[in-house]
Amino acid sequence: MGANFETGAPSAPALDGPTCFCRDCLRDLEFPSTRCGECGSPRLVRHLQLPSLTLAHIDCDAFYATVEKRDNPELADKPVIIGGGKRGVVSAACYISRTFGVRSAMPMFKALALCPSATVVAPDMAKYVRVGREVRHAMQALTPLVEPLSIDEAFLDLSGTQRLHGLIPAKVLARFAREIERDFGITVSVGLSCNKFLAKIASDLEKPRGFAALGQHEARAMLADKPVGFIFGVGPATQERLIQRGFRTIADLQRADENELMKQFGTEGRRLWRLARGIDDRQVVPDRGAKTISSETTFENDIRDFATLEKTLWRLSEKVSSRLKHSDFAGSTITLKLKTADFRQRTRSQSIHAPTQLAAKIFATTREMLAREIDGTAFRLMGAGVSALRPGSKADDTDMLDRRSADAERAIDDLRKKFGNAAVIRGIAYDGPEKSG
Repeated sequence: MGANFETGAPSAPALDGPTCFCRDCLRDLEFPSTRCGECGSPRLVRHLQLPSLTLAHIDCDAFYATVEKRDNPELADKPVIIGGGKRGVVSAACYISRTFGVRSAMPMFKALALCPSATVVAPDMAKYVRVGREVRHAMQALTPLVEPLSIDEAFLDLSGTQRLHGLIPAKVLARFAREIERDFGITVSVGLSCNKFLAKIASDLEKPRGFAALGQHEARAMLADKPVGFIFGVGPATQERLIQRGFRTIADLQRADENELMKQFGTEGRRLWRLARGIDDRQVVPDRGAKTISSETTFENDIRDFATLEKTLWRLSEKVSSRLKHSDFAGSTITLKLKTADFRQRTRSQSIHAPTQLAAKIFATTREMLAREIDGTAFRLMGAGVSALRPGSKADDTDMLDRRSADAERAIDDLRKKFGNAAVIRGIAYDGPEKSG
């Protein structure tokens, strides 16, 4: 049911347009109805400022798991975990799994201990990217102002679109959510407000299949009892600093003087003061795109041998290169990620002279960084990534080594497109005949 937070907060004057409607049939209703008189649905959106709210955050519900359940109906009523082997981590968990305490990024052995009946599905990133792109295209049909945050969520600014759609933004979004469920077999939750911060909060309020509207007037009261870590960008270290200075809840920040916060925390103090009151002037920036393209793997057994790690690093470099080419990106910052047996993470990055898409370049750079980390430490996870992304047309393979690598990789790419990924295996990646399964 759509949320209304006006109760107990200062009232703002209602604007022309519906303040209550049915999410299922879009029929206008008297405020504050609790059920649609036309179709009987209890799924209503209610807010006195509804006609004026134009900024939305849309988040696909348990995206990876929902896509897998869509494609395998036998999983529909079962707990599902998306992730690797017992030494891996949880990439995603369906809502049934979450009732057992399973969460994303949790070690798989802990997740299975909490929910031993769960069905574990290996992630299929290519499929998730494809579905995410289809949903993104549907968003862009609503407004050109779509700012992706990840594969499954985005901000949308629908200001000025009412004449185009013939509906207020709230109804356009309700219709969109219904069409996504019908056309793609997944569900989304919508948060509608006057700015990004409040829209993101609203989208989390009624998951899954949620739709909540949150206005500026009730934001202060709604935020007051939340811990300061509820504000985006406030990590554990910043939260601890705030607590040490007497700021435990957002209400503490609301009572503080803006100048005093700026004296203690600089520009971050002003940001905290404003967000504590629900004030956020950030604009929706379209085509923000991916920040990093990466691949990682968790080993079945800890590895300290350089030659073995090197082979895995080549495979990761090829995967990153393939994703860069598929997405038509090139990047000039290359990153190596390692996690030790005791879960300590090492991240090393290096900038190169020009953007690249080449597996050979990614491998050569990460291999040098890896060699410096070989000190007898055993590693349980390794990853490679490329950031500082540019359009693929900006890739520079003009020096002799890069040009030869580029020509060779393009030839290999063509062969793999025709005959499959196993058609060509580089020598460093060869471990003998492929094993079935």
